[in-house]
Amino acid sequence: MKSNKKIGRLVGLLFLLIFAIGIIVYQLLQGPVLFSDNFLTTTSANSNEIIISTLLLSLSGISSVVIATILFPIFKKYSITLAFLYLAFNILGFIAISIDNISVLSMLELSLEYTKDGTDNSDILGTLGNVFYKKHWWTHYLSLLISCFPVFILYYTLYASKLIPKIISIVGIIAVILMFIEILFSILGNSISMNMLLPIGLIQLILPLWLIFKGLNSSTLEAEIK
Repeated sequence: MKSNKKIGRLVGLLFLLIFAIGIIVYQLLQGPVLFSDNFLTTTSANSNEIIISTLLLSLSGISSVVIATILFPIFKKYSITLAFLYLAFNILGFIAISIDNISVLSMLELSLEYTKDGTDNSDILGTLGNVFYKKHWWTHYLSLLISCFPVFILYYTLYASKLIPKIISIVGIIAVILMFIEILFSILGNSISMNMLLPIGLIQLILPLWLIFKGLNSSTLEAEIK
């Protein structure tokens, strides 16, 4: 029973770390810089922040894979398929984050070249900037879209296994579906409302807090083991 609570607490702390990294990176470090109208000049002025943001996102991706690895032996008691899918999609998510990081660093290098004193290629670099901007837009949104799949499998498995209260799992499933719809429509150029992302932000904070203080449902785990 104590080990189950420790597992839940560890997973909860890692989820909380991922949540905090998302807020820091997208709201503070990258968002105001890379998606601004004058990103070619602001990116180089915030080079340290951009580099730190890519390192934090890599840590977030690794943490997701670690969570899937920790939960694998627990999830496979209920469904070996879901356990493998959760691990596989988190690995895919880490790859998507890595590709997005490369796109971000490419924008940084271009910005540094653009703001370099004495450059004679500002027009060409400006044109390249628009290309790099769109490239990052695609990698960013595709990374967000891919992130929906492991989150959906997570909440579905938690719902089926009753490892946490069903209300949390149900809200999580609904929230990730809303996120998927909004991201998909944004990619297609018909964004519905960014407010559709609020439920996923809320539940991704509630879940780790529940796991930290309550852990996984020990009675469910013990019943499965018997």
